[in-house]
Amino acid sequence: MEIIAKDGLNAEDVRELTERLLREQFSFHVEGYKISTSMVLNVLLKAAVEKRSIEAVCDDLTDVVDSNTRREAVNRGLTVEDLRQHEAEFNAALAECVPSAMPRRGLEMAVDFHDEPYYGQSKALQDYTCRGEAHDGTTYFWRIASLYVIWRQVRITLALTYVLPKESMLDILQRLLKRGAALGFRAKVLYLDKGFCNGEIIGYLQKAHQPTVIACPIRGKKDKGGTRALCHGRKHYRTRYTFTDGTRADLAVVPTLKRNKKTGKRQRTWLVYVLIHLDWSAKQTQQRYRRRFRIESSYRQLGQVRAHTNSRNVALRFFFLALALVLLDVWIYLRCACTRVIGQGPFRLDLNQFRLARFIAFLRRAIEQLYGTVLSIPIYTR
Repeated sequence: MEIIAKDGLNAEDVRELTERLLREQFSFHVEGYKISTSMVLNVLLKAAVEKRSIEAVCDDLTDVVDSNTRREAVNRGLTVEDLRQHEAEFNAALAECVPSAMPRRGLEMAVDFHDEPYYGQSKALQDYTCRGEAHDGTTYFWRIASLYVIWRQVRITLALTYVLPKESMLDILQRLLKRGAALGFRAKVLYLDKGFCNGEIIGYLQKAHQPTVIACPIRGKKDKGGTRALCHGRKHYRTRYTFTDGTRADLAVVPTLKRNKKTGKRQRTWLVYVLIHLDWSAKQTQQRYRRRFRIESSYRQLGQVRAHTNSRNVALRFFFLALALVLLDVWIYLRCACTRVIGQGPFRLDLNQFRLARFIAFLRRAIEQLYGTVLSIPIYTR
């Protein structure tokens, strides 16, 4: 992906580069008397950066087709049968956004899930949603998983996948790591959350010699075994532990103090981590694992560039989630290309120069300038 700008980066440069990336990597094409692929993509981009529905964006722009024509075109181009093809295309777009200066080895990486609540009752749609703990008034969620890399001031998504309810955690993890390996990436340390803490995954990572830290859920009773029986004393420590399925692994047990919101008093709680091919101390493990939470910040930013929809089209739902991650990667790519501080030691960026809010504003302004906006309404008189 190349930046056309010479003297500076302007709003039209950002819009043109983003549209070109989607056109080159995505097989979605629409051609008609009044509608085109470019028009549809720009409407989708404006809906994403404004966190609005496509219908609202079509009503706001003057030189675009009506929302019904647009809806029919999008639903024809995005079908659930081609879900994995769309996934591969979005992964290709994410790969285009990897900065050329980024090394491929010796990096910290994380895998995590992102859920969007599903409130419907359709059995057909539930086949594409995953069950989870009750949240936002539902136990069904549209779910994606992503592979995330941490390098200095750069936090970028390398790959994503749509999660189906019958898929195992190991299948999801292998698919993402395989995609990362295809790009030449191998994690120096891999961070995983509690959902990945099972014997099958631990055994796989041990055999693959992949250094990993996995958050371990605390189960059982203090006097009757389980990981809860390890939570005692005031000092952090490492120990060898055998899970109920026979899997043996090194654990790091860390006591912490947290303030009770109701009483205001501090209470002792414990954190437990599975360590694979790492010789870190328990305290060091806790400090390093905190870096995994930076992937959570990317999911919070995802909410700032995700379009709103009530559509029952699974492919469209996935499109909006994947598009949000692509937009964040485009922003990071432009940040690396245009705000690098030269001549001051290692790779550094001027983070204040091109914040996410400015990237969003550039896209919105360029699209509005291209297609025009409604600036007045008629007054009806009797």
